[in-house]
Amino acid sequence: MAKILVIEDEAAIRRVLIKILSEENDTYIVEEAEDGLQGIEKVKEDDFDLVLCDIKMPKMDGIEVLEAIKVLKPEVPVVMISGHGDLDTAVNTMRLGAFDYISKPPDLNRLLNTVRNALDRKELVVENTRLKKKVGKNYEMIGESPAITNIKEIIEKVAPTDARVLITGPNGTGKELVAHWLHQKSERSNGPMIEVNCAAIPSELIESELFGHVKGAFTSANKDRAGKFEAANGGTIFLDEIGDMSLSAQAKVLRALQENRISRVGSDKDIKVDVRVVAATNKDLKEEIANNRFREDLFHRLAVILVKVPALNDRREDIPLLVNFFADKITEEHGSNKKTFTPEAIELLKEYDWTGNIRELRNVVERLIILGGSPVTEEDVKLFASKS
Repeated sequence: MAKILVIEDEAAIRRVLIKILSEENDTYIVEEAEDGLQGIEKVKEDDFDLVLCDIKMPKMDGIEVLEAIKVLKPEVPVVMISGHGDLDTAVNTMRLGAFDYISKPPDLNRLLNTVRNALDRKELVVENTRLKKKVGKNYEMIGESPAITNIKEIIEKVAPTDARVLITGPNGTGKELVAHWLHQKSERSNGPMIEVNCAAIPSELIESELFGHVKGAFTSANKDRAGKFEAANGGTIFLDEIGDMSLSAQAKVLRALQENRISRVGSDKDIKVDVRVVAATNKDLKEEIANNRFREDLFHRLAVILVKVPALNDRREDIPLLVNFFADKITEEHGSNKKTFTPEAIELLKEYDWTGNIRELRNVVERLIILGGSPVTEEDVKLFASKS
């Protein structure tokens, strides 16, 4: 249930906006303010999902209102309402953080599309904020091996820049951890971090997922929808398993990187985006290029900085740290007493062939926590960590 505030000094326009919004969706709760000062007071007192704000108003104009809202509630999207002579000013408000602007008298479709897109963006921002609170625990990079130390040093140097990064490595090695560290240590850390698993999206839907679509673009497109690039505006987009992306989608990603613009499926309108791209793959992209399955020009655009995440078998000295980390985390999640591992148990785990890498190790540790004794012994490892 979305709560919308309309700040507009002209009563007739205010009534029209409220009527349109109320009739469009009966779950919208619409409140009104007749000037900027009253609007700011309402924003202070309540939580709104969207604010529609006129530009020219007595007591406090729309630009002042926008600036105040961005201080009080920076996550709330603000759509400016502009008269014919205010269009230049309306465009300038976009630089100050406005989500969009609509002209008077409001066009029904334009207004409703803008409202839907703004509410979608707010939902993504809220979800991203929630996830970011968990990032410290969920995305710790555990290890002191030379390979991991080198990756951490690269992140420290690269994260503050907007350089694109391509992360390579086998499945289960923790490529997403590198991506999250890059975002969290960047100047964009207050912006969204949007993840896209390119391998999990059918090839016929990947372009819509990345760039959005307009109503009627294909059979199930019953309304306009923003894509992941728009959602990541001002932040980072993480394209995981980019080696599985279709060639047509690769061409659009290349254009987005070259021009900082995208267009929704079914539309010829350009949308400017400010996004840092971090990509990852478990494939050999040079081999994919040789077999005409990946664009060489896109590879060079993505691989400004190349980070190779090693297999767990190549960093066995980190296994004791990882086992203790997972043991603490898993017992906390299960609400059970903390369990330790004997030195012999850990030495045996170091000898295993970890084809599934970090992901497999975590699963084995969880199994040992549940089925093993306290402490977990070498015999427990032999009994419960077997792959056969």
